[in-house]
Amino acid sequence: MRGTHRLLTLVVALLALQLGSLVAPAWACGCGAMITNRMDRIGVDRETSAVHWDARTGTERIVMRFTVHGDAEKAAWVMPVPHRADVALGDPALFDQLDELTAPERRPRDYFWPRGRDWPFSSNADGASAGALPGKGPGVGVVGRERLGPFDVARLTATDPTALGDWLHRNGFELSDRLSTELRPYVERRWEYVAVRLAPEKAGEPLHGALDPLRITFANDRPVYPMRLSRLATTPQSLGLYVLSGHRMEPKDAIGGDRPEVLFAGAVDRPSGALAELTGPGRVFLTAVDQSFPEPSRISGDHELVRAAADTPYREVIWRDQLWRVGGIPVWLLTVTGALLLIAAAGFGLARTRRRRRRTAAAAGPAGVRSTA
Repeated sequence: MRGTHRLLTLVVALLALQLGSLVAPAWACGCGAMITNRMDRIGVDRETSAVHWDARTGTERIVMRFTVHGDAEKAAWVMPVPHRADVALGDPALFDQLDELTAPERRPRDYFWPRGRDWPFSSNADGASAGALPGKGPGVGVVGRERLGPFDVARLTATDPTALGDWLHRNGFELSDRLSTELRPYVERRWEYVAVRLAPEKAGEPLHGALDPLRITFANDRPVYPMRLSRLATTPQSLGLYVLSGHRMEPKDAIGGDRPEVLFAGAVDRPSGALAELTGPGRVFLTAVDQSFPEPSRISGDHELVRAAADTPYREVIWRDQLWRVGGIPVWLLTVTGALLLIAAAGFGLARTRRRRRRTAAAAGPAGVRSTA
């Protein structure tokens, strides 16, 4: 009986351990997204940001949007910035506009011979295939605080990474124990921080889908996109980055992820709508970059964005294969039918010629003497 009790206790302990691993916090974005309650779960399916850098004024603007899933009702993240930042709500229409501008070009591409989805292999003849943050603590200064829609935003300074981590813990941010280590390079460079706490507009609803974007503006002599805190992520990360500047821009290196892939590069001569609100009405060069981080722990730093060797335009092309048709009839069928008709006609003509020769030979009689009877 005692052995059975011990076995049951061990099973319960192992089950609790496994459940604990399932509900552990999930770091999931370049700026260090995290959940505020260790019993909840949240993951970032996609981190999409637009970076506008104005070289004339030395101003950088980052508009960030996260697409999340999980059961957490509250979440928070910290973003390091090189200089003092202004924070405001972004316009969700910006990303719709950028998606439209950078959409791949879809081109038809004909093929001659039928494939598995085409007749006579398939019946598918047409080939168609959808609470406010409190004040400062030791080593930490609060230089501003705003309530922006569902966001509580604090702008912080810190002279000690441990003090910054302690301040965040005391003010309701459940952070990774490794945060202080990852923040140290920023503290040593005297960067500042934007701490954001967010919750659904309706109490009791989990965070889900695309969250409202935030726009962060700060002075910078060269564009950078903070990524170091993604080292704390426990699952593969995906980053979509729109870079807007006077010229084509690109990440300086891969910083431990897969090679950044350029999906679009081209000039926007007359920005309008939400894009013009971000960049101004003048001409701007837009570069869209996509990157995956299969092993976030290998991320070595922040993305430095540098000017490309040339302002070469590029647009991704998605080919839509279709069976080559003329007048709705497959060309291969017309070709094969025509060839068969030609062969039949040639065969008919050859047979007719042979019959004519035989009749001529028969009429000529033996030794080629034509009969007069």
